[in-house]
Amino acid sequence: MQPSWSVKSLLDSKISSETDPVITQKQLHHLLRLSALPLPKTTDEESKMIKTLESQLHFVRAIQSVDTAGLQPLESIRDETELAAKENEVTVESLQVHLDKEEVVGRSRRIKRRKDLATGKQEETDFDPLAQASKTIGRYIVVETSKD
Repeated sequence: MQPSWSVKSLLDSKISSETDPVITQKQLHHLLRLSALPLPKTTDEESKMIKTLESQLHFVRAIQSVDTAGLQPLESIRDETELAAKENEVTVESLQVHLDKEEVVGRSRRIKRRKDLATGKQEETDFDPLAQASKTIGRYIVVETSKD
């Protein structure tokens, strides 16, 4: 089955239909005021805005004219197969590795990560961010700014 149109053909300004209404200067200024956007400063800028708006409206009208009778509406983009649902299911077994790294401490029974277990991250002890700074005071980096 061949597609009946392409996005490129819809964006081509030469194909724009004569049935598409022309956007007037008054309509453009009204839309800009409603959108709280600044009015164009030159007539060239205004003609570019009108041309852009007309091409966007042509694109939307072309999309709206596509016959969608008999098609199921898209409910979501994610994979909703049984296999995907099983992969995305969160269970105690899938969390057990992380739960084993925690312990309950104190009278209020706070959960705290155990430090004696490896976190899986390789720690870099050689990096000293203060060595890169041009000026420091103690363990702080000094950023000089000018007051206006």
